[in-house]
Amino acid sequence: MRTRPFLLHALSPLHAGTGQAAGIVDLPIARYRASGIPFVPGSSIKGVLRDVRRAAVGEKDPGLLAVFGPETGNASEHAGALVVGDARLLALPVRSFRGTFAWVSSPLLLELVRRDLGEGAPELPIPQLAGREALVTTGSACLHERKLYLEDLDLPAKEDPAADAWARFLAPHVSPGEDIFTKRFALVDDDTMSFLSDNAMQLDARVRLDSATRTVAKGALWLEESLPPESLLVGLLAADRSRRNGIVLGPEQVLDLALATAEVLQFGGKASVGRGRCRIVPIGGAAGGA
Repeated sequence: MRTRPFLLHALSPLHAGTGQAAGIVDLPIARYRASGIPFVPGSSIKGVLRDVRRAAVGEKDPGLLAVFGPETGNASEHAGALVVGDARLLALPVRSFRGTFAWVSSPLLLELVRRDLGEGAPELPIPQLAGREALVTTGSACLHERKLYLEDLDLPAKEDPAADAWARFLAPHVSPGEDIFTKRFALVDDDTMSFLSDNAMQLDARVRLDSATRTVAKGALWLEESLPPESLLVGLLAADRSRRNGIVLGPEQVLDLALATAEVLQFGGKASVGRGRCRIVPIGGAAGGA
């Protein structure tokens, strides 16, 4: 089985939700239960990729069915050759006193990404942060008098080679034209990252109007949570050979049919109100700017 990591880069607010909740936020985003890390389900990503390929080749195309699997009514015929994992948060855009905003990650998130990248990232270091502090890239646009000011937090910060190494690796995928990423990449400790993951999300108050009175319909006011624009997530595609009779495809061909180059696609819910426009970029493949 072959794997291909991919980057999911939100260009608009991204709502991959879990339905209604009993808390303050009526429509929260999906998070892993143990870690609280936000993610986009692999089933959603696979569905988007399948819809796009189906529009290009047709619903009955044998290659499409070999890669993504047959229709639900014929699911027992064979398995699809493609496996799509969840896209897990890598870096969160957070308002900054200097530099407008910073892409913020943490050692735990980097370690999880390095594990997914496998041999594609043998030289990427995992920094050690002692307590509440931050690491930034050389010449950071967000550093102010040796501190990083994020939302209401002020953290002692210093330039660090580990931040530089990760920024060099990610920048061609995140910002393939003019590089606006490198000088805004920052690392914080895992506890601070958990706080930001809970409190730095986009919250929107939504309403539904009564068509007769043009006022808010009874009970139709709700809070909706989204990953903010510029959020970065990383996931993994895996592929085996085709199992469909008469269709010979190797793992690399399956991966190429699923995702060969960077594309701009619609993910998650609330598409009709501008949510979910994202770049999906194979890591280690063509990173060019769709």
